[in-house]
Parts: sequence; C-alpha cells; structure tokens
Amino acid sequence: MSEIPSTDEALANLSMPLLDAMMTQRAIRRVKPDPVDDAIVVKCIELALRAPTGSNGQNWEFIVVKDQRVKDQLGKRYRQPWSIYGALGRRQAANDESMLKILKAVEWQVEHFSEIPVLVVPCLRGGTRVPYVPTPFVGETSYFGSIYPSVQNLLLAARAMGLGASLITMPLWNVTSARRILGLPLSVTPICVVPLGWPRGRYGPTTRKPVEDVVHFDTYGNRGLTT
Repeated sequence: MSEIPSTDEALANLSMPLLDAMMTQRAIRRVKPDPVDDAIVVKCIELALRAPTGSNGQNWEFIVVKDQRVKDQLGKRYRQPWSIYGALGRRQAANDESMLKILKAVEWQVEHFSEIPVLVVPCLRGGTRVPYVPTPFVGETSYFGSIYPSVQNLLLAARAMGLGASLITMPLWNVTSARRILGLPLSVTPICVVPLGWPRGRYGPTTRKPVEDVVHFDTYGNRGLTT
C-alpha cells in the first residue's frame, strides 16, 4: 500500500518528468477515504486551466464536491445505470480477464463512491450550439473540446502528485438531476466527474496497443509513408 504524502511533498512531486507521468497515468478507481488537502485539489485545477480552450473562451467551471450529501446523491445516480451496464459488461466479458478486471474496479468505485474524499466536476458555460460554425456537429465537438484538454491536465497533475484519479460520466446520465444536485444554473453544463483520492496500491506502466496498430498516414488503411 502506498503512503500518503504531506501536502508539501505532493506539491513538490509536480517536478515529475512529463514523460514519466504520461507513461504511468491510468484510471485509479480504488482510493482511500483519507482527506485530500484543498491546496492539492486547487493546484490540480490551476494546472487544468493552463490547457487550450476553443476561441480562448475559458468557459469552464469546476465544482469541488466534498459534502457527504452531494456525494451520496451523485453515487445514487451512478448506481442506476451501472446496474444495467455492469451486468451487460460482465456477460460480454465473461472470458476476458482484462476487461473483467476493469469491471471489478469500476464496481468497487460504484459501491464506495460516497467514501471517495473529493469529486471534481468540470463544467462548461453556454450551450453546445457554438456560434460561427457551419454545422451542429462542429459546434458540439468545439464545445466539448473546450473542457477535455483541461481534464487531461488535471489527471496528469493528480498523477504527478500521487493522487488516484479517473474520468467518469455515468453519474451525470441525467443532466437535469445533476444540475439540481450541484446547484448549477441552466447556463452551466456538467461534463464529467473526476474522483480524487490517495490510491489503494501503486502506479505502474500502462499497457497500450503498439502505435503502428493505430496510425494511418493521409488516408485510413495506409500504414506507411509513401515516398
């Protein structure tokens, strides 16, 4: 089990080389109930704000949830779709040990959601209909593209400081309910949830497909550069 660093130690760990953080970043869903200092959470968000955003709009808001009542309500919303999705996932992954391992980690997070010390909810102001774009599809991709780079910054900062973190959306399946729980006006849309806590275990290298299996040059299916 990993030890919990002091706030000063955690902040000092931001000097971790970017390559190390990127190569070992993974979804950490099993976390301890021990508190996370506000200074650490705020630093994660401060670094999240360094990310690019569409038209430099910076139309983001971050809700930091520590109140037990709010966590309980979001946890209830999380359990509702998971009761269906989890059962389907276990059926489809019956012979896939890797996927079953992921499902077990998600199930742990669902069952212990109210015990997670901090939930960060990145939000966007305004609607998905971004002006001055040719189609709704472009408008929507531009809108959501204005938050996810900042979420990745937040996840990398959490990794460097030794925090366990993951990106989830299932607790927000009912946006109207999520707005009510979080006290959000109609002009602010919750996009995802990032649970934060000190990990139960250790980080390690991530396993991913070889780059040559996913790269195409110029057109789909062209695996190599033409001369």
